[in-house]
Formats: sequence, structure tokens, C-alpha cells
Amino acid sequence: MISGTDLRSTLMTKLFENSSEAMFFFDREGKALAMNPAAETIVDKDVLKQLYQGNPEALCGTCRGYTSETELRTCLNCYFHTPDLEEFTSYQVYLETRDKGVVPYAATFHTIDEENGIRIFMLRDLTRQFKTQEKFYQNKMMKHIIEAQENERKRISRELHDSVAQELMSAVIDLRVLKYMTADDGLLKKMKQTEVSMTRLLNDIRNLSVELRPAALDDFGLEAAFRSHFKRVEQTYGLLIEYESRLSEKRYGSEIETVMYRVCQEAVLNALKYAQVDSVRVSLTETGGILLLRVEDEGIGFHPGDEPAGTGLGLFGMQERAELVGGTFSVDSQLGKGTRIVLQVPVGMAQGKE
Repeated sequence: MISGTDLRSTLMTKLFENSSEAMFFFDREGKALAMNPAAETIVDKDVLKQLYQGNPEALCGTCRGYTSETELRTCLNCYFHTPDLEEFTSYQVYLETRDKGVVPYAATFHTIDEENGIRIFMLRDLTRQFKTQEKFYQNKMMKHIIEAQENERKRISRELHDSVAQELMSAVIDLRVLKYMTADDGLLKKMKQTEVSMTRLLNDIRNLSVELRPAALDDFGLEAAFRSHFKRVEQTYGLLIEYESRLSEKRYGSEIETVMYRVCQEAVLNALKYAQVDSVRVSLTETGGILLLRVEDEGIGFHPGDEPAGTGLGLFGMQERAELVGGTFSVDSQLGKGTRIVLQVPVGMAQGKE
């Protein structure tokens, strides 16, 4: 039967030896009394030797400052010089490590034996937390950028449709009326040529308006936006799109619908430009709270290790958009056997709204 004292001693020993947090024990003069294995892996052997020899400034050679209320990294009022200040019970410090370069740590430095002046300096590596935080802020900023981009697209699209296109349509109508007000053959010929040019420009503006941000996506959802987009692609480029969907009139959040639409739009465009095919298969389904988009072609494909010609930024953009809504994006392609793009986005059972 292990006594309470022996058990505590055993547990403290195991904590000292196995903890991932670095532990440095110092006396009141700054001489190192002991370090656990995690601490000894941080600093160079020369620094360890100096610490054990009683050099209180040894860590200063590896320290790159702590974070204060006014500076990210400062040496002002160092914790080693003023260890009893209350502000140093917990703080952030940067150290030049043996193998990892400058690493941020959450640090504590306080007295554990007042009578003998023994202090403990503990470090917890914050690298993973910093990377997670950095990724979070990157995603947050990217969401804001994409949202601003889509809002600007919507504004320009509606401006083109409601203002520019309408004004141009009025001019075309006026031109058609003017044709009945003259018998001059030369003038009539010129007016017809101008009418044809203006009508073509009107169609281009309408197509541009829809490409920027289809009103069907905001008003009616993915099903209507997809069908409208595929019809335009077929009419404009002659690419046959075999579309299968089981969504009916179901709606999802604006962010999710935008990501699904943009990824599909980019995937179809890449197939049109580079796959050398006459048809593309697109399917959009929801199963078990997962919205699934597949875009497949039987074109020339590309080797998985290669950078597909002209699609690098597109593939990167699709991957990035998928991650922003917690989705997964994959590309499966082989030379001569076509390409398949798959996007999966979790929508949950409660997010879809009829």
C-alpha cells in the first residue's frame, strides 16, 4: 500500500519527467537547480552548462522578449530581474530554441519555496495555437473578402441589368422607330447595322450581368441558378451538360449556395477550356446532411503530380472556398481518362429550408 506522501512524490516525479511543458528550477541567485527533459531539449548545451554553473544571464542569450501591454516583444523589467512582480505569474515569451528557431511560449515564473528562494520557470509551446489562430484569422478575412467581392458583383450585375441594359434597350427601340421615319436607303442600311451592333452589345451586357452574379441564385437558389447557367453555356459554347439533381426547391445559406455555384462554374469552365470534350456531367445531391457536387468529364485529363495548364489558380480558389464553409474538395484526374471534381459541404439536417 503506497502512502499518500509516497504517491504524491511518485506523481510529482512522473510529472517532472514526462510533462511536455518545460520546467526550470532556480535558486534566488539565478543558478539552475534542475530542469526536466522537456526543458533540456529547448536550449543549446552551452546554455544548459552556463545555467547549471550559476550564470543568471544565460537565458538572456536565447530570449527574444516577452509580450507586455505596450509591446509584442520587450526586455523591459525582465521577469528574471523582478520575479516577484504579480504581472509575471503568466505571460508570453519568445525563445530562440535549439532546433525550431524562435518559438512563442506561454510562461509562468514564480516562487515555490519562499524560505529557500526557489523559483520555477515553466514554458508551454504555443506554436500550434498560433497556427490555429492564424488560420482562423486568415479564413475570417477571406470570408470577408469573398463576401465583399460577391456583394460588389451583385451591385454591378444589378446596375448593368437595371440601368445600362435598360437604357440600351430604349435606344434600340428608338432606332427601330426611326427606321420608319425615312426612305433614304443609305441611312436605313446604316441604321440596321447600328441596330444589330447595339442588340449584340445588349446581349453581351445581359450575359455579363448574369456571369457576375446570377439573380436566380439569390432569388430561387442553386437549382434554378445551375439550370440557367448550363443553358447559357450550351447556347453560347455548344457544350452539352448532363445535369442531375435531387434538391427540388430546397434552399441553403447564402454562403453555402455561393460556394457551390462558384465551384461548379469554375469546374465547368475548366472542362470547357482544357478537357477537349463535347459534354460534361454534373450532379448535385444531399445525403445525410452533406451537400455533394460532382463535375465529371472524359477529356484529356492531367497527371495528379502536374500543374494542370491554366487551372492552377482555379483549383486553388475552389479548394479555398470549400474550406471556408467546412467542406472538402478533391480532384481526381488521369491522362486520357478525364477529370472528376468533388465538393462536399456539411449543411446539417436543420440548415436546408424549403
